[in-house]
Amino acid sequence: MHDERSSAAAHASLTLYSYWRSSAAYRVRIGLNLKGLDYQLQPVHLVKDGGQQHADAYRQLNPQQLLPTLLHDGQALTQSLAILEYIDETWSTPPLLPAEPHARARVRALAQLVACDIHPLGNLRVLQYLESRLQVAGDERLGWSRHWIEAGFGAFESMLAAQGPADDFCHGQQPGLADCCLLPQVYNARRFGVSLDAFPRIRRIEAACLALPAFDRARPENQPDAQI
Repeated sequence: MHDERSSAAAHASLTLYSYWRSSAAYRVRIGLNLKGLDYQLQPVHLVKDGGQQHADAYRQLNPQQLLPTLLHDGQALTQSLAILEYIDETWSTPPLLPAEPHARARVRALAQLVACDIHPLGNLRVLQYLESRLQVAGDERLGWSRHWIEAGFGAFESMLAAQGPADDFCHGQQPGLADCCLLPQVYNARRFGVSLDAFPRIRRIEAACLALPAFDRARPENQPDAQI
């Protein structure tokens, strides 16, 4: 049951500034969908017009000029993991984090492995810097992205294996914070041509997640601004 704060918050407006292929925005879309929340999607094209995230109006919302930004009743929230935990604290069911402290730390570690250690190294602004400032060729940039995804997925797969018997999701039998982070990174891995043969647990979790409507609706190709 929602607490008093959650019930009141349920009537407040939510606007997510998103880009169809932004991994960080993808995470938040999943989280909002898992909570069953209605939200307005405001596309911000990361490439067109020199990157709409650099426009003055958006910079006022998010000084980092990054996605996503979530407006909740007029208040701007940034950083995908902070937004996901805010969502979880504001709307308590279904939970994105387990109740037991050790389990919560494990789920946060899995989420941060993706969001802090894999994703930033292959982010658009990093790849643009490699291209424009360091003159790194396209094949080498692709190899860079593949290397860090494979290295991170190797660690992620080991952490899943250390948990013991296979869970349907990253932790237990329902999706949570770690799954919100993993699925967008698997999308990126496939986009960059990374073989997932060495990561059977990750592939199993991907299949379990994508069978759920909350994950399916959040897919990049299902967004109104998708460039198909």
